[in-house]
Amino acid sequence: FPRVVVFTDLDASLLDHADYSFQDALPALDLIRARNVPLVFTTSKTRAEVERLQAAMSIREPFIVENGAALFFPDNYRQLRIDSGFRQPPYTVIQLGASYAEIRRFVYACRDQFRIRGFGDMGLAQVAELTGLAPDQARLAKQREFTEPFLPEKGTDIAAFEKIAAARGFSITRGGRFYHLIGIRQDKGAAVRLAADVFSKNAEAPVTTIGIGDSANDITMLQSVLIPVVIPRTGGPRLELDLPGLRKAPRPGSAGWNEVVVELLKQLETNGA
Repeated sequence: FPRVVVFTDLDASLLDHADYSFQDALPALDLIRARNVPLVFTTSKTRAEVERLQAAMSIREPFIVENGAALFFPDNYRQLRIDSGFRQPPYTVIQLGASYAEIRRFVYACRDQFRIRGFGDMGLAQVAELTGLAPDQARLAKQREFTEPFLPEKGTDIAAFEKIAAARGFSITRGGRFYHLIGIRQDKGAAVRLAADVFSKNAEAPVTTIGIGDSANDITMLQSVLIPVVIPRTGGPRLELDLPGLRKAPRPGSAGWNEVVVELLKQLETNGA
């Protein structure tokens, strides 16, 4: 049973910021497959987006979507025993977040007081333009199940919006491109800890967890793993954290992701992990 699990953010981490390419990470992805290491996408993206990316990378692994809203385990994955969650074929799902319908009702109720534009307020062309995604990819990004990415209009009091959201059971996190309105009980870290617990119980031993991210909404994930890795951001400040065992990738995007993953997996193999 695998003793190492890699949790990774996607945008501006495994995927390049400008064009969402993972080309420079192919050597590390080959090594992950060769070593049978679980690669758990831990992302603000939707299930539909993750499924397409997994198919493009020829992997079938558990994944965490919409900023920790839900954890999906594929059916018959490594014969794992999963003690919680519900069946949503072809997955067992552990849900931490609110439903998208609940979140959209809250956005609608606040529309006169706070000027924000969520994906639910935007057409396909607008989402494509703001994300840089092709129209077919933007369509997948709009298939929200748990959270709402949004942009505030100029002058919007985000702090006041956050306070009202908290009173209604929601919170706001900041990603690379958008703010995200999410359920207050969810975050990437909580979902990562749940996933790591499933792996550890099935391995009947602690597993070595690696977490890789670049932005504020990755902090709880990085705090929840044994080896946190920060990817520098293209044209922006690096996420500054003081965590035990912290690694810093040498370059942004998939190239930096590739270098640090290859180095860590080889080092862990040498150490017997």
